[in-house]
Amino acid sequence: MIRFLAHCSQGRNAWLLMTLTALILEGLALYFQHVTKLQPCVMCIYERVALFGILGAGLLGAIAPKTPLRWLAIILWIYSAWSGLKLAWEHTMIQLYPSPFNTCDFLVNFPSWLALNQWLPSVFEAYGDCSVKQWQFLSLEMPQWLVGIFATYLVVAVLVLISQFFGRK
Repeated sequence: MIRFLAHCSQGRNAWLLMTLTALILEGLALYFQHVTKLQPCVMCIYERVALFGILGAGLLGAIAPKTPLRWLAIILWIYSAWSGLKLAWEHTMIQLYPSPFNTCDFLVNFPSWLALNQWLPSVFEAYGDCSVKQWQFLSLEMPQWLVGIFATYLVVAVLVLISQFFGRK
């Protein structure tokens, strides 16, 4: 399996598949926001940015998968998946154990050089409450699903990283 992952990471198809999965998840987030009128909170927006990081890693890896650029894509992938997992876990804890002392910010806080909420407010502006449960599927809330999604991305990313040290037969 490790050799298979090493082989896949040196081709475009696996990277494009990862990009496609992240793009589908981003599309679902926008569907929930604009069609079903769910209000994204600050944590939702940060989780969305982490997912865009995974999407970017997929595109970066697809550009030149047989060059050292692949290593940069794997690092971005791991960082984004880990960040997304931490955010989704924190968001889950806020929803499962609501407390006036355990809340999220009221406004997103992007750096001035990357003011995503000002550049594209329809995607990156938060106006919901992190502790409000707005959506449920198979008895899991959206942040709980994101914990599983980001954990899956992270496990696969770590396996792909490990596979880079094993050459093909």
